[in-house]
Amino acid sequence: MPNIRPISDLRSNANEISDFCRQTGEPVYITRNGSGDMVVVSIEEYERQQALIDLYGKLAVAEQEIASGAEGEDFLTAARRLREQIHGSL
Repeated sequence: MPNIRPISDLRSNANEISDFCRQTGEPVYITRNGSGDMVVVSIEEYERQQALIDLYGKLAVAEQEIASGAEGEDFLTAARRLREQIHGSL
């Protein structure tokens, strides 16, 4: 169930709202004059969501490249190259 609170709670209970967001990972929906106004989330959740958006964007580009006929690199070849970059040539 969403946690919905008026903007006055944000003013008077900011620490409580912050603790809730950090402990649960859930957002708090803030209303203003009875309508939705903003969403408060922990920085960790915000960064996680931004990383997912970035990943989805990269996946969309890759799918578009594949659809237009681009050829990818074989997984084993790519994995070997990455392993060599990390550990050096075997």
